[in-house]
Amino acid sequence: MHTILKFALALIILTEFSNCKSAPQPADILVQEDMEAPEETPHNDEIPAEEIEYEIPFPDEKLPESSFNEVWAYMASNRERDFKSHYPISDIVYFAAEIDVYGRLTGVPSRKNIPNFNGRSHLAIVCNSTGLTHFVIQSGTEARKQLISEILAAAGEYDGINIDMENVPAQDGEHFLSFLSEIRAGLGGKMLSVCVPGRTRAVGVYSYTAIAAIADRVFVMAYDEHWSGSKPGPVASMEWCKAVAEYGLHTAGPEKLIMGMPFYGRGWGDKSTSRALIHSTTEGLKRDHEVRDFRRVNGIPAFSYDVVVNVTVYYEDEYSLAARMQMYRGLGVQNAGFWRLGQETPTIWQLIKLSPKR
Repeated sequence: MHTILKFALALIILTEFSNCKSAPQPADILVQEDMEAPEETPHNDEIPAEEIEYEIPFPDEKLPESSFNEVWAYMASNRERDFKSHYPISDIVYFAAEIDVYGRLTGVPSRKNIPNFNGRSHLAIVCNSTGLTHFVIQSGTEARKQLISEILAAAGEYDGINIDMENVPAQDGEHFLSFLSEIRAGLGGKMLSVCVPGRTRAVGVYSYTAIAAIADRVFVMAYDEHWSGSKPGPVASMEWCKAVAEYGLHTAGPEKLIMGMPFYGRGWGDKSTSRALIHSTTEGLKRDHEVRDFRRVNGIPAFSYDVVVNVTVYYEDEYSLAARMQMYRGLGVQNAGFWRLGQETPTIWQLIKLSPKR
């Protein structure tokens, strides 16, 4: 009887949690702070149809601890206060140096800003433009040669480089791999880690197998299963994450695979009122909403009306994170990662342990 009650409570908790999360993009209603979520890469993989049942403790029971060989965490530049020296973190990825419109590296943060961290530090290199990414990774160009030189120079005070290029054009897969190979060769004894989108099968240029053959670590961004432009849903559902982890273990291997987990959530409104309006549509709005209060602002006509917006929110807490970590450990995942420090529930750090074997 206790088992039945426990399973019923688990379903109730999961149902309640699945109706809550916060959101960063302009199309979303709830905005908390800059960089709440990473740049979005929509994931269109098929999600397994079967549901996974998870044992969720009663509120007065202790959540399980999960031990990993490595625990990676992203930390935003100018958000160093989000790191605490007692956190069980083996690797910090400092976010981020960017590539400017001329293909030059800019905004490199200093490792000296986190003197109380004794683990490995990695400098993230970001390029969020498809056109600029195409420009800087083309083989044999001066732009690429210059950028790689600047990346290797910036690696000087770090233990490694983290490449986070999420908009590599479909036809540039070979250029991307050779770009990574040149960086790997230039780093010598330092580490190269590469971010890849969460996938359950081979799609596009981000081949887990090919990248793992070059890089020391493959950071799988197993989040944004649902994004600001999609229908409401979990940022990282258990079913999808399980399929992504199984695919990552098979293609990248357990030693190199880092399963990235989200600390953030998202919100979706069922109505969007921001748009351009032609005259007939404007007249229709006035009629439909029975607008009576008209005004002119320096000669320009204007009016206001109210609408009811229903917001659906999905988010992460210690229960969902604990369940996901336990699932990963059960599958054989050795290394965990998180986006990003400062967004999490503080209690999560009590549930993560670093394996003494690392």
